Amino acid sequence: MTDALIQILALLGLGVGWSVIKPAGLDIVTVRNALTNTVYYVFLPALVLKILWHAQLDLTSLKISISAISGILGSLLLATLICRLCNSQRAIAGAMILAATFPNATYLGLPLLENTFGPWARSIAIQFDMFACLPLVLTVGIVIANRYGNNPQPTHPVLSLLKVVPLWAAALAVGLNLLKVKPVPWLDGLLEMMSHAVIPLMLFAAGLALTRGLKEWRNLPTVLPVAIIQLFIMPFIVWQVAATTGLSGETLRALVIEGALPSMALGIVLCDRFGLNTGIYAAAMTLTTLLSFFTLPLWYHWI
Repeated sequence: MTDALIQILALLGLGVGWSVIKPAGLDIVTVRNALTNTVYYVFLPALVLKILWHAQLDLTSLKISISAISGILGSLLLATLICRLCNSQRAIAGAMILAATFPNATYLGLPLLENTFGPWARSIAIQFDMFACLPLVLTVGIVIANRYGNNPQPTHPVLSLLKVVPLWAAALAVGLNLLKVKPVPWLDGLLEMMSHAVIPLMLFAAGLALTRGLKEWRNLPTVLPVAIIQLFIMPFIVWQVAATTGLSGETLRALVIEGALPSMALGIVLCDRFGLNTGIYAAAMTLTTLLSFFTLPLWYHWI
C-alpha cells in the first residue's frame, strides 16, 4: 500500500505544482475542466466497460452495493445531524454534507486497490462507484445541493442519471457480461489502452483542485467533522455491513479501504453549480486527502 500511496501522492503533487508554476500560462480551471470532461466522457466509460465486462458479477456484487450504500447513507444522516446541531449556514452545511458523504471511489480507489491487492480489486472500486456512489451523487447529492445552495436550479435526479455516460457504459457492460458475450481482441485491447489514461489524468486534475483547498487553510478546523465521518465512520459502517452480509478476506479488506477514501473531487463542481460554499468543500477535500495518507494504512492493518 505504501508504494501505491507514494505514486498517488506524486501525481497529486504534479497537479499542485502545475497550478503554482503555470508553465504554459493557461488558466488552471480551464485545464482542470478540459481534463475532467475528457476523462468523464471518453476514457472513464472505456474503463468501466472494460472492467465490468470481464468482472465476476454474482451475489458478491450485490453485497458490495449494499455495503457501499449503507456507508454513504449513514454518513449522510450523521453529517446532516451535525450541521443542524451546529446551526451552520445553509451553503456551508450543504458543502460539508456532500464532502462527508461521497468518497473519491474510482479516481483514488482504483489505483490504490489495484496496486495493493492486485488487478482483481479494480472491479470492487468500479462496482462501489457505479452501483452505489455515482448514482447516489446524481440523485441524492443533487437534491442536497439544490436544497442547500444559493443558486437552486430546476433539475430532475432521474434525468440526471440518464445523462451519465459512465453509467450507460456500466449498464452495457453488465448486459454483455451476463449474456457471456466475449469482446473481440482488437476492441478489448482498445478499451485497455483507453483505460490507462483515466487514473493519471484524474489524479493530476485532482492535484489542480487541491490548490484551491490549500488556500482555505483557515477553514480546516471547521471541516474536521467531515474528516472524521469520511475517514473513520464511513469505513466502519461499510465494514460492519459487509461482514454481516458474509463478505470476508481480501474482498472485505479492499471494500473497507474503498470506504475510507477522501472526499470526491466532483463535489466542487456541484458546489459551483448550485451555489454552495466551494471554499469549505475545497478545504474538506484537501484535509481528507492529506489525512487519508495516514488513515488508509491504519485501515489496511486493522482489517
